[in-house]
Amino acid sequence: MPNAAPATLNDDSAEVSPAAIVSWRLATPWPGATHGFAAVLPTKSTDRAFATVEFEQEGAPKRYVFTPRTVSVNEAAALLAELCGSRLAATIDALADLLIAEPSDPHRQSAIVALVKAAHGSSGYIELLGEGPDGEIFLQGWAHDVMPGMARAVADGDRPLVVDCAIAAYARQDIPQGAQAFAGLLDADGPISPGSIEGLVWRGRHGWRHVAVHARKLIAGPLETPGHVRSVLLRANSTPQALLRLRTAANSFDGAETVSSLPLPVRMGVDDVFQVDGAGFLVSGWLLDPSGHVQSVKLRHHNGETRLDDSWSRLDRPDVTDAFADHPAFSRAFGDGGYRHGFVAHARLADGDPSSTLYLELTLRDTRRAFMPLSPLRTAARLAAVRQMRAIDPSDWALPELIDRQIVPLLCCSERVSPTVEAVIDPGPFEAAAGPPIIISVGENDEHGIASLLALLAIDPETKRAPIALVVPSERFHRLVARMGKLASFYGLSLRLVSAGEAGDAYDLLEAGARALSSDIVVLLSGSMVPNKAGWYRKLVDTQAALKNSIISPTLAYEDYSVRWAGTWPASRYEGYPISAVTQLELSPVTAASLECCVMPREALLDTGGFAGGYLGSREKGLDLGLRLSRGGMASYWLPSVQMLGSDETSSTGTSAMGALVESIDRKILDISGLSGLAGNKAPSEARA
Repeated sequence: MPNAAPATLNDDSAEVSPAAIVSWRLATPWPGATHGFAAVLPTKSTDRAFATVEFEQEGAPKRYVFTPRTVSVNEAAALLAELCGSRLAATIDALADLLIAEPSDPHRQSAIVALVKAAHGSSGYIELLGEGPDGEIFLQGWAHDVMPGMARAVADGDRPLVVDCAIAAYARQDIPQGAQAFAGLLDADGPISPGSIEGLVWRGRHGWRHVAVHARKLIAGPLETPGHVRSVLLRANSTPQALLRLRTAANSFDGAETVSSLPLPVRMGVDDVFQVDGAGFLVSGWLLDPSGHVQSVKLRHHNGETRLDDSWSRLDRPDVTDAFADHPAFSRAFGDGGYRHGFVAHARLADGDPSSTLYLELTLRDTRRAFMPLSPLRTAARLAAVRQMRAIDPSDWALPELIDRQIVPLLCCSERVSPTVEAVIDPGPFEAAAGPPIIISVGENDEHGIASLLALLAIDPETKRAPIALVVPSERFHRLVARMGKLASFYGLSLRLVSAGEAGDAYDLLEAGARALSSDIVVLLSGSMVPNKAGWYRKLVDTQAALKNSIISPTLAYEDYSVRWAGTWPASRYEGYPISAVTQLELSPVTAASLECCVMPREALLDTGGFAGGYLGSREKGLDLGLRLSRGGMASYWLPSVQMLGSDETSSTGTSAMGALVESIDRKILDISGLSGLAGNKAPSEARA
């Protein structure tokens, strides 16, 4: 029989496939037959019964008729044993060579394992399996017929997998005579874990062999595996390529900081590592490498890696230069290199095992690696961005680049955590009150003024009868329950207290309040605002009732009665005017309502996904939702005859010097969202006196 030939099954021209054939001379020839053969034929129909096969060859084709019967690979191996006799091992080895030539088929891999185990049994044991930081699997044990070097092998288990295997041999005294100790490193084409491996099938010096995993095996984690590799590396012998693979695994992260021990002028320090929702990281620190020994810097954990040095922002760090100026190794290398040792980098990593260590990996130009473990602080993206900006001089020349390349992408990529309702308490008859509920956000800076606001609501006959929901951050909720209960009783208000979790600002509190209610229409009111005159509630509610599917906002003014908001349009034409200049104006359509104070359908707020995350301040955050509502078909109006007084929402940045910077960042985020064009291009109708 030839080694390869086209084969036709069931005399069907649609079932022609190339057959790989192994043949041998029969020890005892049969009448009319001197050779036996085994063929591997891929078929298109796995559930079809076959009764004939015809092999094309020089001269006349050979056609065979057989009884259609499906057998397992183990049964096929038993049939081969009867037919091959002493040639069984060589036949199985040849078949395994044919099957592994196309490793993508899992059935072929299972067949290799079953045939080799049937022919040879187990030639040794794997006693240790370790998972490396790069996903490779380290094996240690002993076997007969070990051939050091690189090879293709099959990892036995529930789902056999073809792997590239680097094998090295070394001496051991506690193993059977004739056996060799080995260390191996497996790189699989797909995901594999040490615990899923039941054995390894490889080609030794004299054929295919199977090595079983010992019942009392040891499984090492990613941090312990490099130590096990190092323990055998100096004693091992193999090909240069296999030894290089093992050396690389030995020089992997094992939880220790190794940058400071490098015998080169390379040092590193990390100032902050923030981990935000959405698998994002913000890393800042410094790298001192005046001689250019570092080839790359990566952020890594067990299941992923990302390179930092090709996208980070560099900063001047003269403090680092001064700290190492007297160090002999660095003083000779500094020259006129300057001070750009600092860095800030935003990066994303795939979600991994929460228990795995995050670390930086420095790869040097001589292929050595050094590591620095990190302890990230989990926080919201906006808080991480603010803390990072506070650590940098506002006059630093690198700040604009840092904002564009690191801060803005971090905020845009972060996942928003929606506010949650932690608890609801009704000190007053909230459910019995009539009218759309007034949702009031009580931020940290609003606590001292909330009593005055409730007093103003109590002396207005319309709001005294309305249901009022005060929304408080969960960490301050219980501190205010008793006090708000007394005020509700004293003023006779229909009050509900809502505890909000994951609320970063007043808008998050308002959203949590909307989630805690079931009414169709709600009135949103920031706790930093107070009504200028009584009767505001009924005017807003009646106007909204007359304009279905709409949002109505009043004029917002500062405490000095100058206009802060009077419609959203690019000119902001009335900002700074005295409030008397707009009081007599009529209802006007606007691009987006102010959600600090408005009346609107509750479902409209929730159906759009609520307020967006990523913004540092509140101005663009409110504008973002207002524009999204407008784009979704919700009409927005400004009612000039109603006015609310109050200051801007206090930003979390804390200092006025950061205000302009925060506003510019939020404007960039709004531009990226694609909503700023909507605000700039849709001009409202002229307001009429």
